[in-house]
Order: sequence, then structure tokens, then C-alpha cells
Amino acid sequence: MNQTDKAKAFTELHRKGDPLVLYNIWDAGSAKAVADAGAKALATGSWSVAAANGYGDGQDIPLLQLVDIARAIVASTDLPVSIDFEGGYAEDGEGAALNVARLIDVGAVGINFEDQVVGGSGLHTIEAQAARIKAIRAMADEKGIPFFINARTDLFLKVSDPVRHAPLVDEAIERAAAYAEAGASGFFVPGLSNPDLIGGVCEAVVLPVNIMMRQGMDVKTLAGLGVGRVSYGPGPYRAMIEWLKGEASGVYQGR
Repeated sequence: MNQTDKAKAFTELHRKGDPLVLYNIWDAGSAKAVADAGAKALATGSWSVAAANGYGDGQDIPLLQLVDIARAIVASTDLPVSIDFEGGYAEDGEGAALNVARLIDVGAVGINFEDQVVGGSGLHTIEAQAARIKAIRAMADEKGIPFFINARTDLFLKVSDPVRHAPLVDEAIERAAAYAEAGASGFFVPGLSNPDLIGGVCEAVVLPVNIMMRQGMDVKTLAGLGVGRVSYGPGPYRAMIEWLKGEASGVYQGR
């Protein structure tokens, strides 16, 4: 498939109640392993990519290095590839669009794009984030790529206690509507774990909703709630590193 066909296929995999499952990767090697395991598409996690290259999360990894990693991943597989692009490495829409264009040029068909102020505090206003999404959509349309913009809200990550999440749902739904109108393709609510709240968001939001897997969750239950995409975030990388530490400890402690 060419890039356009991959982008269309990636979008079609997002179905409410029959979610696309993304076991997040961090480099070409992990991409190949997950693809060989039967994945239908691939997506990076920003925390994992940063950690695998010696950086912290939050756009610490240089933009051009991230683009090179995306290029290597795309070259390693025939599957559609989405890149966790955090805040787009720019505050304004024009700058974010120019940076996303770099990912499109190396073959990516989608991004995660978050509304928190990376390196600052709080979230971008709904209007500001919608304008940023609109600029990215306009750029992708000019390139003729039906690019998947997974619009992430950090509302629930900013409040760590799940008991306090219910009052945030209305704003999340408001943000989802604005982001959809601006050209977003999906709506990502990492940190949201209450099944009733997840179901309510899925019912109210026209976009396929992305939930990040947490302990106690399972894909079947999330599908029943209407979720359209399930991702694993930094979990796979952390599990791999713990396995590696364990294997290495066995070697060195046994010497």
C-alpha cells in the first residue's frame, strides 16, 4: 500500500465497539516484533521513545532525532504507523503543522497531539488547541494525505485521583466537539479509567475514543463501552526493561 492507502486503512481500523489495539513501540526493532506478532497497525509512545534514547518525556528528544526514528520505523514495516508527537514541538498552529509535515514526509499516517502546554503548566484553551489542529489538518489536506490526528486531552492526567474525574467529563466532551470540528480524527483520554465515565464519553463524542490500558482493564470490556482504540502507552517498554534487568541480573549475580 502507498501512504494514502495506509492512512485510509488506519482510519478504518478505528471502530466504536471494535477497537484498534495498539501495543506501543519505540523503534524499528520493536516495530518489527509487534508487527510479526499480528498487529494491524503500529504506534509509538512518546515516553518509551524518549526513554529508549536516553531522554525524558516532554519533547526532550530533539525533533530531528524523532523524525529519524519515525523514518526507520516506517521503513521497517508495511503497516500504517502513527507517531506520538506530544505538543507538536511548537506553540502555534503554523509551527506545529510544519513539524508534523516532517513526519508525513517520512511516511507516517497519524499522530497523537496533546492539549497540555508542554514545558509549561495547564492546558491550551479549547480555541487555541482547535486552531492548532485546524492548521495541521489544512497542511495534511494540501499534501493529499487523509492523516489521522488523534487529539489528546490531558484533563484526566492532570488530576491523578480517579474519584475527581467525573466533574471533568463535560469539559472533555466540549473539547472533543471542538477538536472534531477543527479536523481531529480521534479523541484520546489517557488517565480516564472509570467504566461509567468512559462509556459516557464514548456515547457523547462523535470521534472514536482512545483509552490507554491500565491495570484491571481488558479490551473486551472497553469494546463493550464503545471504545474505538486501545493503546498501551509506556507499559510495553517498561515491561521489556524489567525483563532485561532481570536477565542481566541473573548473568552478573551468577558470575
